[in-house]
Amino acid sequence: MSTRTAAESTLAIRASLEAATWAPSVHNSQPWSFAVSGDEISVRADTARKLRHADPEGRQLLISCGAALFNIRTVLRHRGYEPVVQVLPDPDRPALLATVRLGESVTADEHTKALHAEIERRRTHRAPFTDLPVPDRLVETLVQQAAAEGARLTPVRAAQAVRAVAALTEAAQNIQAQDRVLNLEVIRWARPPGSARKDGVPADAYPADPAGTDPRFPQRDYAWRHDWGTHHDTEASSTGVVALLTTSGDTRRAWIAAGQALQRVLLHASAHGVSAAFHTQALEMHHLREFLRQELCSGQYPQMVMRLGITFDQHAAVRRSLPDVVD
Repeated sequence: MSTRTAAESTLAIRASLEAATWAPSVHNSQPWSFAVSGDEISVRADTARKLRHADPEGRQLLISCGAALFNIRTVLRHRGYEPVVQVLPDPDRPALLATVRLGESVTADEHTKALHAEIERRRTHRAPFTDLPVPDRLVETLVQQAAAEGARLTPVRAAQAVRAVAALTEAAQNIQAQDRVLNLEVIRWARPPGSARKDGVPADAYPADPAGTDPRFPQRDYAWRHDWGTHHDTEASSTGVVALLTTSGDTRRAWIAAGQALQRVLLHASAHGVSAAFHTQALEMHHLREFLRQELCSGQYPQMVMRLGITFDQHAAVRRSLPDVVD
């Protein structure tokens, strides 16, 4: 057990929970809750926030909670505790996704410190990137970061493959645009300008106009039937580096691992000035996801489609407070 004092443990737990709320989540739905008992944190799925139409199995929900779990681990290690994690510890409690206990004392290394510094800085991008290139060496490091969490990050280098991923994304978006129920589910998480809500996607965080990348990677229509959104930098037109995050299995445990790998990749990228844009439309349609798995993912299960690039757009982030998410 750690030799740190009870007061230090309490502060470390609080800091880790605050960091957990800064994790990325589908539509910024923040589908998690936490409980604390002694020196143990419980990470739980908030199924009331699940996308019942787009994510009926809860895959994206568990990826989001996995990202929150990674933030908890990072902060505890930064505070001097080795996190002892059990994933899906109780089969009779499916909403309990993980427990994290404060373990032995450790000294945070420079990499942990760098990731920790990005937890509140990282932002999701929803528009084209600048033409500044993402260094190949950094992309190779991001591949290693995903592997350290048991997932695979595959940069899509061939132009034909990039066009194929873009075409699948656009096909899925076009089909979903005809689905009134799904659109209502999306705009449930779109915050109107001036909204005081602490969840959902702020109006200044998504473009009012269609993305101008070539090939075109369409964004969610958060402004469906509304004149919302922001006019982003019109000179930014780069697709960036397209990458697929995959896992060898497609279980709940694999989804949680994918979330941890995703957040590790995002924080490392953010530390080097690189942001990510997500495109999960095709992954919400079984046949398109299966096509991606067989044709572009070497049989691995695609968990995230993303673009990595450099942007100078900045927007504020909104998060629920600890009393809203902690018992």
